[in-house]
Amino acid sequence: MAKTLYHKHIDSHTIARLDDDGHVLLYIDRQVLNEYTSPQAFSGLRQAGRKVARPQAQLTVVDHVNPTTPNRIALVTDSQAARQISYLAENCRDFGLEHLDILDVHQGIEHVVAPELGFILPGMVVAAGDSHTTTYGALGAFGFGIGTSQIEHLLATQTLVYKQLKTMRVTLSGALGPWVSAKDIIMALVAKIGADGATGYAIEFAGSTVKDISVEGRMTICNMAVEAGARGAFMAPDDKVFAYLKDKPRAPKGELWDQALAQWQQLYSDPGAHFDQEVALDVGALAPMVSWGTSPDQATTIGGAVPNDADAQHRRALDYMALSPAQALSGLAISHAFIGSCTNARIEDLRLAAQVAKGRKVAKGVRALVVPGSSAVRRQAEAEGLAQTLMEAGFEWRQSGCSMCLAMNDDVLGPGDRCASSTNRNFEGRQGAGARTHLMSPAMVAAAAITGALVDVRTLMEESV
Repeated sequence: MAKTLYHKHIDSHTIARLDDDGHVLLYIDRQVLNEYTSPQAFSGLRQAGRKVARPQAQLTVVDHVNPTTPNRIALVTDSQAARQISYLAENCRDFGLEHLDILDVHQGIEHVVAPELGFILPGMVVAAGDSHTTTYGALGAFGFGIGTSQIEHLLATQTLVYKQLKTMRVTLSGALGPWVSAKDIIMALVAKIGADGATGYAIEFAGSTVKDISVEGRMTICNMAVEAGARGAFMAPDDKVFAYLKDKPRAPKGELWDQALAQWQQLYSDPGAHFDQEVALDVGALAPMVSWGTSPDQATTIGGAVPNDADAQHRRALDYMALSPAQALSGLAISHAFIGSCTNARIEDLRLAAQVAKGRKVAKGVRALVVPGSSAVRRQAEAEGLAQTLMEAGFEWRQSGCSMCLAMNDDVLGPGDRCASSTNRNFEGRQGAGARTHLMSPAMVAAAAITGALVDVRTLMEESV
């Protein structure tokens, strides 16, 4: 029987079928933990007197609450954040887990660090206390977010009780135009099917366009699939993925690599496999996208306008964003620009931002921050001269972390601030109480920082030719 890639993962990791409603006991290959969502799980283990079943299958990272100030030190002045960080270190020490703390050379955002270490490999099933664990689908792994009680169960047993999902195939066709990116693809998809359009589904991205997208761009797409409600997202691994993983520190070596590669090359949906839903998207027709509301699906092209209707949900979003029905997005003034997050803070993103910023200056009155996704990305950007280019343009160059994506450290916007942001969510208060977030690609954020307003990056770059 022809199987989807999703069902190949689930079937190969099912220990026992629990009922006729799709519940199974699922073996989990890897778990990534952070300081923010793991404390209660470790406390539960301590209270029950349990140990971690497979310490070597866990990777812990400090990313959500740590400061990103340029001169990084271990001292964290926020008492709650300091306690979360120290408790994670204590738990890792007591339970024997690998820990990437603030000063570790590999520190960074979990969804950036885990792939760049080769901790996530094709064919794996991965769980973590963060919804953007879907990112790992770009490598041919199945990743999904879990809650605190599940984290504790997973630590103790390396298994989870799991309800199987329906499958959705999103076929991408066409070639991306200049300065249109993977971020624009996923924003266009979320806007097309809605914030709940993939609820209950695992998405597999297929089609001719996928092979043209870099592995990092694929991570951006799988990362934001959760913004359409998807519990998982896939792309069949190909030669680009295998090349990306080849020299990663934790990837198999020698004969083990050859054996692993032979298995990974079988990870695709069989011809004729059934999908519960099919969606098609012509990316050749896309333009750079911008969100106008307070949900990622409230977005349109930079040349578009906010809706001119009386929908109650739209009215609330427009009130919060201080926008009017039918108002054009291009030309809307911003106060902040932020390039960062697990969605768009990889080296490819910083290269594009630096290309836009080169020889230009951040507009007067705009505060612009660049927060690399990991310490490795930061070092590479400095080695390539990207950091210097961005700083000469007037961007702040920070240490790695989640930062202003969700305002859990010192990087917080104030009421009424309007930010062009490369992040994944624009919920009310996401970047700070009363702050207004417009999602877009890193190149679009850089263009907004330079002009002081939402602008089509294609127009800005054409003017310099």
